[in-house]
Amino acid sequence: EIPSTSRQVASLPGQHPHRQAREPANPLNMASYPPAMNFVNASGKSYNTQMNNDFTFFNQIAEVVHEEPLEAIDPETRGLLAAIGIRKDKPFEPDARMTQILTDAASVGNATARVIVFDTRDQNNYPYPGSMWKAGFAGNDPEMSPGGVLDVDSRIIYYYNAWGVTPAMSLKMIGKGSQYAYTEHDADGNYLDGGKTYTLHLPPNIPAKDFWSVIVYDPQTRSMLQTDQQFPSAGNQRKGILVNQDGSVDVYFGPAPPPGKESNWIQTIPGKGWYTMLRLYGPLESWFDKTWKPGEIELVN
Repeated sequence: EIPSTSRQVASLPGQHPHRQAREPANPLNMASYPPAMNFVNASGKSYNTQMNNDFTFFNQIAEVVHEEPLEAIDPETRGLLAAIGIRKDKPFEPDARMTQILTDAASVGNATARVIVFDTRDQNNYPYPGSMWKAGFAGNDPEMSPGGVLDVDSRIIYYYNAWGVTPAMSLKMIGKGSQYAYTEHDADGNYLDGGKTYTLHLPPNIPAKDFWSVIVYDPQTRSMLQTDQQFPSAGNQRKGILVNQDGSVDVYFGPAPPPGKESNWIQTIPGKGWYTMLRLYGPLESWFDKTWKPGEIELVN
């Protein structure tokens, strides 16, 4: 059951540049006379989607509690929020003591989430034995509740990295939906360094019916890494991408492109870490049965 909320967000990929957005979203009592929809084309635009990592995070939570219907948040979570002074229709005005407690809590919570996301020890998040690649959903479970047990760490791994969830992003749906894997380590287990050059080999027959991409992210913001490239990505929709004779693809990461590999290169920033995510749209059977697997990210000497 989907809880009632005051806000809805629909984000649609624009892989069909000539197809206009037409999906309406209106209250049912306006179905007979819906107002004109305003569709925003976000391509090429920069905007901040981050939650705060300091005390003001709790101000953001208080704003959500005040604006949304009571039933939008489950009673247990409402109780936890009430314990720190966040209640619907009441001002959130912590005293100096509580402000310091929440300031420390935000710092510890943020650090804890970063460790869980970027150095998890839970082997359920590693789909390939001995590999550095991790799954966006442990056990391909959109509820993050394998066997009916809530996996709190798996929820942190997903929601600290992203927002919005659907079964089409996790369940086995051959040729439909999407699948994801990410890593912040190279083949030797070292964190990826923006000042070094790496390569990723994707074997032939990349299992994506629609399209695939490799995107570089900033571990501080979990947003796309901001560089001189408008889109820090490589994929089969990228103009001029080089494909090897056997159908495999080599992707390069580093502060400067290797000679002749510009179309397969994603820029990184010296002195700054990064991580990458492999995205498959319309995933095929070889992804699910693991007869196809991505190579490790190798340091180029």
